[in-house]
Amino acid sequence: MLFFLFWLLGVGLIVFQTALFQFLPQSIGRPDFIFILIAFAAYRFAWIPGIVLAFSLGWIMDVVGGIHLGFYPLMCLLSFTALKTLTTKSPVKESTYQIPLVGLSYFLVQMLFYFLYSLALPEELPEWVWREALQRTVLVVISAIPLFLLFNSFYEIIQKRRSRVKPLRRRSR
Repeated sequence: MLFFLFWLLGVGLIVFQTALFQFLPQSIGRPDFIFILIAFAAYRFAWIPGIVLAFSLGWIMDVVGGIHLGFYPLMCLLSFTALKTLTTKSPVKESTYQIPLVGLSYFLVQMLFYFLYSLALPEELPEWVWREALQRTVLVVISAIPLFLLFNSFYEIIQKRRSRVKPLRRRSR
């Protein structure tokens, strides 16, 4: 139930991101809501449901809005795995590292995939611009704050509904 509801939320975010953000000017940037959802899943979901969520949403996003097929699901899987590995059994309080780690991982993933694009498609690659990469990272970090609050509220509501125990009915004799 939890996986399915977050998958539906992810599909809704994909529709929102691909349908409405295309009208925004490129100069202000476009936040990556799916990346933020994948980061949230790395903090809250178990390994198998999280990997399935990351791959399926990455694949849908790649088909709907990707230019070079296959890179976005790989980015989602690598991000989920890295964040899950770093945060599993961490002695640091969770709220301390969540948002900064989202920003750091997004920036590092941008650098890694720029390198992979330079190997796979060097003729189609624009020049690396630090200002744009940092602007996108800051936009993701700023967007992650309200989205994490929203995702966490949604997660807690679902968990409370699951944990409610239905009262037992007495049998009439």
